[in-house]
Amino acid sequence: MSRIYLDNASTTPVLPIVADQMYTILQEHYGNPSSIHAHGRKTRAIIEEARKKVARIINASVGEVFFTSSATEANNLVLKNIVSDRGIRRIISCRTEHHCVLHSLEYVARTTNCVVEYLDVDDKGRLDYAVLEQSLSTCTGPVLVSLMFGNNEIGTLHDAELIGQICHKHKALFHCDAVQALGKLPVDVQKLGAHYLSGSAHKFHGPKGSGIAFISGDAMLSPLLHGGAQERNMRAGTENVAGIAGLATALEWCAEHREEHQRLIHSLKQQFRGLLQEGIPQVAFNGADGPESLAHILSVAFPPHPGDELLVMNLDIAGISVSSGSACSSGIEEDSHVLTAIGHDSARKTIRFSFSALNTASEVEEAARKVIQLIKS
Repeated sequence: MSRIYLDNASTTPVLPIVADQMYTILQEHYGNPSSIHAHGRKTRAIIEEARKKVARIINASVGEVFFTSSATEANNLVLKNIVSDRGIRRIISCRTEHHCVLHSLEYVARTTNCVVEYLDVDDKGRLDYAVLEQSLSTCTGPVLVSLMFGNNEIGTLHDAELIGQICHKHKALFHCDAVQALGKLPVDVQKLGAHYLSGSAHKFHGPKGSGIAFISGDAMLSPLLHGGAQERNMRAGTENVAGIAGLATALEWCAEHREEHQRLIHSLKQQFRGLLQEGIPQVAFNGADGPESLAHILSVAFPPHPGDELLVMNLDIAGISVSSGSACSSGIEEDSHVLTAIGHDSARKTIRFSFSALNTASEVEEAARKVIQLIKS
């Protein structure tokens, strides 16, 4: 059997229809979108058609969708400019956010007078929304809540719609990193009550180097990058036309097939989970399960055994691509900030397996067999 790819939370394979479209654009539609001649007008039309697709899928106005190089850029744009632009004096976030959010908030706390507060989570990575409401009730000035839709390491979902309602009640702005949810779950910025939202194409079978920032029309910001007037003065630099078109096509494809794909991915995850439980009685799983979890992410905590530090490498040698649940510093593996936040048993080696609609039941069965074989060897 060929290699088995179970690292889809890290990045996903590009769809053939996306690759074909991008190739055509790169070969035939190479004009600068800022140019007024026919070549430029064609590429401008491609970008604006992509913007319409994204806006329709997330239920936003076309003027609220901005194309970036990544969700990391989109999150930096919001978090680094909102203090000065919107007068924010307090930001409430969580200890299990992605590093691009946490490191941006560290920068904000270090360089401004804004106070950053981090909410704790339980042993499944779940928030206590009463604590969020209590924290907001004590705020006396402009405040931002920055909380992700679903966790990229353990798969636990936050109730983003409830968070939006709480923010609205307390007149707080809401920023949502929706990277792991966009293209997999319904993401409606109106229902969420989000003022800011980010996504990245390569998480839903689009190209790397292309992302989106949703910025609500009533909460606009100044740009992070300065230069030309691209993206309505929000994001300077000649647009990545092929990447933008690929993002929109991939997102549209995922939206059209979302329900059937989620059923398939959920079944693959449950199949893999069941096989591991049967073959490794002491196996455990990090994060929430069922409707509180992203269908495509399974964080597995294996019982201690002599070869656990080499498990990811040995799986790679066996033809299976996965991600470690540890952070490596100076050659020493330690639990990631997410695992630390949920009180994970550091004696257990954690591996993240993540699935897509391009995986098959036979791949899952083969991967489980090899994992069990390595654990028992």
